[in-house]
Amino acid sequence: MKSTLMLLMMTLIIQNSYSQEFTLPLWKGEIPNSQKSSDIEKCTNNGLMLYSLVQNPDIRVLLPTKRNATGQAVIICPGGGYSGLAYDWEGLDYAKYLNTIGVAGIVLKYRLPVSKSNVIRYKSPLMDVQRAIRIARFNAAKWNIDPDKIGVMGSSAGGHLASTAGTHFDYGNPDAKDSIDRMSCRPDFMILMYPVITFKHPYLHSGSRDNLIGKEANPELENEFSNELHVTKDTPPAFIVHADDDTGVPVENSLMFYEAMRKNKIPAELHIYSEGGHGFALAVNKGHQEFWPQACHEWLKWLDKKYKK
Repeated sequence: MKSTLMLLMMTLIIQNSYSQEFTLPLWKGEIPNSQKSSDIEKCTNNGLMLYSLVQNPDIRVLLPTKRNATGQAVIICPGGGYSGLAYDWEGLDYAKYLNTIGVAGIVLKYRLPVSKSNVIRYKSPLMDVQRAIRIARFNAAKWNIDPDKIGVMGSSAGGHLASTAGTHFDYGNPDAKDSIDRMSCRPDFMILMYPVITFKHPYLHSGSRDNLIGKEANPELENEFSNELHVTKDTPPAFIVHADDDTGVPVENSLMFYEAMRKNKIPAELHIYSEGGHGFALAVNKGHQEFWPQACHEWLKWLDKKYKK
């Protein structure tokens, strides 16, 4: 019996040592900006894995083999209008693709502002993505990634969260007791897929706006989360994809962000497809827009050379 138990333990240790995919909680102990509520986290799968009312935010880390690893990593924020997370469609699928080009994919299951478990509704998603970036940077050596090559990616409302991370960040608190909090949460680059950018008329996505900051939000809060207004010389480079016929999130969201990047002389690459609608993700068998991942791959290689140490 003892020998069987010992063998099982050794097997588990070996599997964990060589595991290329694992899940980690974002927070140790009490989750900040949270309170007790009757909300229960749910995950449905009717052809699409959809999380709602997230209570336990985490990251699912998918690492490429060491031989193929470029050192780049991407924190992935699935979309869903800030009311749900299209976890596989705009999360796991991206991570698996990134692994094929040697990039670590880290899927973020972030708290949603519609849950009553938030103290201040709009703070939780940004806190979670910032924490994910810090964790990746803290574990860079262990995960075989470069701490200066950690980007953020998001689709639709997830694109809003990713662009918020790229325009609202800090460089860590050197006096923090938690060593993870000493890490910078500035992403080194952004990949924005048909992103929500603005919370101002006439191009806002009202569902994302209302869910994040509330229908009665004041103009100051609208401005705070209209990310085209917060691009500076310190904003990281961006790769942006949108469809001209997107009736969910108007293409002007990407155009405004790209223009703000140009004004600040930040490298940005914008791909606008004639058609594709909204929410095409990897666009497999969806026409010519299915080549955007290849373009993104080339951009990541260019970025790697441009900012090579």
